[in-house]
Amino acid sequence: MARVDKQDNQNNKENTELVDKLVGINRVAKVVKGGRRFGFAALVVVGDQRGKVGFGTGKAKEVPEAIKKATDDAKKNMVKVPMKEGRTLHHDMKGHYGAGRVVLRSAPSGTGIIAGGPMRAVFETLGVQDVVAKSIGTSNPHNMIKATFDAFKIMSSPRNIANKRGKKVAEIFGNAKN
Repeated sequence: MARVDKQDNQNNKENTELVDKLVGINRVAKVVKGGRRFGFAALVVVGDQRGKVGFGTGKAKEVPEAIKKATDDAKKNMVKVPMKEGRTLHHDMKGHYGAGRVVLRSAPSGTGIIAGGPMRAVFETLGVQDVVAKSIGTSNPHNMIKATFDAFKIMSSPRNIANKRGKKVAEIFGNAKN
């Protein structure tokens, strides 16, 4: 029994370290005899500010319940993003989802987060300090976030590339002496 309690404490500790940001709430109405029934849909981004981030959606009759469902969904769908020096992305990349297209660029130290609404929430919860991002096409928050996560899928660090090729990191950059 003690072991299970210890695991629960570790899980709770991990959950308290997570930062969540509410990106948007939509109110939807269903017209029925006698009036309208309102429901709410929430979009939430969750991250540990050290390279892990996820997003989720939730629907319910009440706002707090929708946010809770979205947060739980985001915690289930977290991805690890490799970061350069713990502050920016390793390389520039593009992502798309539906009509949403995003361009993510690494930036020098001191630049800050230059990104629009939903993407800014993703980068803040991810822990990126310097990045330049541009959304092209739709301004729909769902599609912008999904396009950003599509770009994260193709993200790789020099160490991962070197391991795949069976080389050293210095050889990948062309610094190795033959």
